[in-house]
Amino acid sequence: MQIKADFINPFLEAATIVFRDVLQQDLIRGKIGIKDSPTPSHEIAIIIGVVGSFSGEVVYSMNYDAAYKVSRKLVPGLSDEDVKNEYKDILGEIANMTTGNAMNIFTSAGQSVEITTPNIQETQSTSVRFNKKPTLSINLYSKFGRIEVNVAIA
Repeated sequence: MQIKADFINPFLEAATIVFRDVLQQDLIRGKIGIKDSPTPSHEIAIIIGVVGSFSGEVVYSMNYDAAYKVSRKLVPGLSDEDVKNEYKDILGEIANMTTGNAMNIFTSAGQSVEITTPNIQETQSTSVRFNKKPTLSINLYSKFGRIEVNVAIA
């Protein structure tokens, strides 16, 4: 397996920065494992493509409850119905902030990387397919719940 910390840490650091600064929540790193694809374990997936010095995918995933709590924290005035209708857009904003921070971290390290616009999917209602490739899976924990980060970059 050829996944280097240089590829993974910017995405973890970026998520930690956004959760701390925007959502006022700390992320705590948990279990790390190896999977044969970046297929998410939870109902909501934020899929980010990476090209440049290295290429692959980063998939953040969380369950509906965590997505609801993140949405509530970011936009506290929304009704329950509005949260159900808008949570993808809200998570998209969090994902854009995370992606922007990751890009800054890569640029500061002198790495040429392009990251696609985050794609938010409900994994149970879509047929998102992931290619088999060695994937490092990291669990991050907050008061909102567990976030799985699957990194398949070479």
